Amino acid sequence: MLIDTHCHLDAAGFANDRDLVIQTAVGLGVTQIVIPAVHAGNFEGVRDLAHGFAQGVYALGIHPMYVANACEQDLYTLELALQAQHNDPKLIAVGEIGLDFFISEISTGQARAKQEYFFEAQLSLAQRIGLPVLLHVRRSQDILLKYLRKRSLIGGCAHAFNGSLQQASQFVEMGFALGMGGAMTYARALQIRKIATQLPLEALVLETDSPDIPPAWLHADRRNTPGQVLGVAKTLAELRGIDRAEVIARTGATALRVCPRLKVSSSMATA
Repeated sequence: MLIDTHCHLDAAGFANDRDLVIQTAVGLGVTQIVIPAVHAGNFEGVRDLAHGFAQGVYALGIHPMYVANACEQDLYTLELALQAQHNDPKLIAVGEIGLDFFISEISTGQARAKQEYFFEAQLSLAQRIGLPVLLHVRRSQDILLKYLRKRSLIGGCAHAFNGSLQQASQFVEMGFALGMGGAMTYARALQIRKIATQLPLEALVLETDSPDIPPAWLHADRRNTPGQVLGVAKTLAELRGIDRAEVIARTGATALRVCPRLKVSSSMATA
């Protein structure tokens, strides 16, 4: 199964041709597209979008880069939404959540403390609801691991992973798959490529992070799309010296393992 495990299909950059973007991706063999929310204001939007086409699924969460403008009420809104949609087979995870210590304005003092508070609160929600998480991990690997170790295994996907091989192995040991996307397609991305080739293939999933992180074959200012996940699979196959079909099959199986509700939504899409 060719699955884009992380795609912001609700982004404004798709407003003019979203249906065509979806049709193109499906025509290239994409069987599922995971659409994560980033703030309370788009919970309903990602849910409705995912229900608008057979291959769509979604996650609900508050992204660390949106935490600065979030409030306690947003966490309550998330809790209510997760409870209300708990039986929705297209709701597959809590996300996108995590920590971002790359941007200096939100990496220190009260802003950092607020990020950590929101992350921990959302981990607790995921654990209570019984869903995996889609993690945003940017210069925050060790702190994220600290919070994850406090809980029984939650699992899910560590999106756009760019830590060390040792850190990557720790996430895998805790039940996470690592998202490989456009960044991996650049020859200069030595650390990411090391992870992509030295970890077991069963530890990896494919993603685009559309419309962001365009792959090497697109110009830097070009919009990324979910259909590009086929090229990501091709690059990973070339790096590992195996067939693209094997990469698609095995990363797809991993996505189903770490986000079990994908199995249900997949059967709905093919029915």
